[in-house]
Amino acid sequence: MAKEWIVGRDGRNLKFRRETLLNYGLNRWGLNRASSVGPTSELVRKCSPKSFEQWEAYYFDNAVQKKRNGIKITREYIADLGRKLYIKVSEVVQNELESIEEQECIDYAYNLVLNRTYEGFRTEITTVYGQLESVLERKIQPAPDEWDRIYNVDFFIQVNDKYIGLQIKSVSGLALDHYQWEKMHEVSHQKFKDKYGGKVFFIYSRKKDKKPQIDNPDVIDDIKTEIERLQSQENA
Repeated sequence: MAKEWIVGRDGRNLKFRRETLLNYGLNRWGLNRASSVGPTSELVRKCSPKSFEQWEAYYFDNAVQKKRNGIKITREYIADLGRKLYIKVSEVVQNELESIEEQECIDYAYNLVLNRTYEGFRTEITTVYGQLESVLERKIQPAPDEWDRIYNVDFFIQVNDKYIGLQIKSVSGLALDHYQWEKMHEVSHQKFKDKYGGKVFFIYSRKKDKKPQIDNPDVIDDIKTEIERLQSQENA
């Protein structure tokens, strides 16, 4: 009998009509976690199979749930996972789908596109801000709104009666490179230095392994050098 829910195959990899929904159910209830089906990525690397049949035999010979008192994985156990998924999708998810209202979808779309994007951006900036403050061992303060408008300065470090400006820029997914950003603000940053004595530095933030990190770490030594320069002026 043809299975109408299978729409194609790429080698052994079958394509399912409602794969997004099925994948959601598996992930939501943890049915594909190592605690449920064993450490599949680790097992397949150990097996290093030359064929699907070799991998299939190895998996059922060796797979055990990765948890205390985990059971051995069998074909019937995998079938039971499918049955459990069916119950969750057909009863729990179906009930949730029927209760969704149009305004709920509108609110969710707005929140996802605007609120979560903004919160993600602020989290990235705050994380980099904290990293920089820790490394420099200096208090970093938010710049007045006027400095942001006139000089494009987000934060500052005070060294006696002088100020060093900082601009933290998230560059993940942006087309402009470091040089282009700096040329764009060259004039305003020079005005800041002329008035407050210290240079303005760009700190670029980029997500690596899902964690915000300073993309130009060499700037830390440059800031330290500028701090020392301003301190030496005071002591001269």
